[in-house]
Amino acid sequence: MQQQDVPAAQRTKPAEGAAPDRRAGAAFALLASVQFVLILAMSVLNVVLPDIQAEFGLERSELALLGASYGMSFSGLLLLGGQLSDLYGNRRVFLLGTLVFGASSALAGLSTGLWMLLTARFIQGAGAALAVPAAMALVGVVHREPARYARAMAVWGGLAASGGTAGMLLSGVVASWNSWRWAFVVPVAVAVATLAVAPRMIPEGAQPRGGRLDVLGAVLVTTGIALLSYGLVEAPERGWTSPVALGTLLGGGVLLVGFVVTEARVEQPLLPLSFPASPRRAVALLAVFLGAAGITTIFFMLALYFQEVRGYSALETSAAFLPFGLTLVVSGGSVGRLVQRFGPRVVLVTGLALAGLGLAALGLIGTGTPYVGAVLVGLVLFPSGAALVFAGSTVSATTDVPQDQAGLAGAVVNTALEAGPAIGLAVLVTLAAGHTADLEHTGTGSASALASGYGFAFTVAAVAFAAAAVCAFFLLRARSPENGV
Repeated sequence: MQQQDVPAAQRTKPAEGAAPDRRAGAAFALLASVQFVLILAMSVLNVVLPDIQAEFGLERSELALLGASYGMSFSGLLLLGGQLSDLYGNRRVFLLGTLVFGASSALAGLSTGLWMLLTARFIQGAGAALAVPAAMALVGVVHREPARYARAMAVWGGLAASGGTAGMLLSGVVASWNSWRWAFVVPVAVAVATLAVAPRMIPEGAQPRGGRLDVLGAVLVTTGIALLSYGLVEAPERGWTSPVALGTLLGGGVLLVGFVVTEARVEQPLLPLSFPASPRRAVALLAVFLGAAGITTIFFMLALYFQEVRGYSALETSAAFLPFGLTLVVSGGSVGRLVQRFGPRVVLVTGLALAGLGLAALGLIGTGTPYVGAVLVGLVLFPSGAALVFAGSTVSATTDVPQDQAGLAGAVVNTALEAGPAIGLAVLVTLAAGHTADLEHTGTGSASALASGYGFAFTVAAVAFAAAAVCAFFLLRARSPENGV
């Protein structure tokens, strides 16, 4: 077996104190539970936002900022979290991030106004940005054998989709049962339990490599992503040429260009530019981006479609997504075996094709479209494909990564995961709004134009998935027969 075909976490000698085989499953389950909840926290307020708006008397722009606040800090600080994990120790940074996440979740549930809740959500995202890359790096310490590592990473990739779906379902239950504040009970409980047992269950990981933190790169990328995210949130509401949207988008773009220039010059960059440049990793990251954008778009647009066009309640809207969640659970249980048997290339291409078909089915929605029809087909086909997409892309993106860059790998994958909802959703929302406005100008009724706008956005997304499937087919290498990756 050639060395380059083995995940780096398995090419190096395991750190002293690595979990024995009998505890590896429990340690992985703990790491996966934290990852699941960190993603769940991103969507846990989606359905209860109207309740928060009513309680705090929020404007629509303030509500949009609240909805995006967690993702802004999460995505902006991921690369910094990855470097901190590699420099100062995976487990140490994982526990610190979990502590910050848990404390801020409690603060969010106790918030008395918009700015307190906004602050708590920003800090939540910062804690998640510390914990996620470190947790992903620790998977390679818990599972040292190549085949087990590949299977674990395939399962890990599916946590993004299942966590986001669980957040939507929990949000709907909370909205119909009690105060929105109860949505933060699960994040607090998981954080407390993790801090109590992780020091005994999770191994230390590789020896921290030490070195200088890329402070300038961290400031540039964090501020750039935050400005870009804010601009994308505000643009659909204020207009793409408004001073606020245009200024923040241009400012964010300039800072990110400055970040790239800086990374090419510093000795220990936050993101070595060669890392995401390989065709295999680039395709994998694109697939993660599209998968996250697709899920967020479905949740956002279908939730509005069900409530504004079809007149569903919050609970009925959450129930409508149950087939989506159940399909993810069923699909997620088999992705590890599928990656081992067929390799990430086949799994990823198949997943992109299935997800694209699901989006194409949702593109057929209208004011009278029955749920048991195109809607249900889309809510089954898309998650079936998404589970495969995240599994195949995560394995492809993390294979051949040196152990001292394991935190970086986790940060880059999750940055692509966060960029999908921010950028992809903003683009698709704009396309949907433009299509809706054009139809309304020609005399089409509001509900019909709105449904058609959502369908148009789903169709555009389906085309993007089809194009990505073609790219993945030609650019990803075939699997290694020895380890399945």
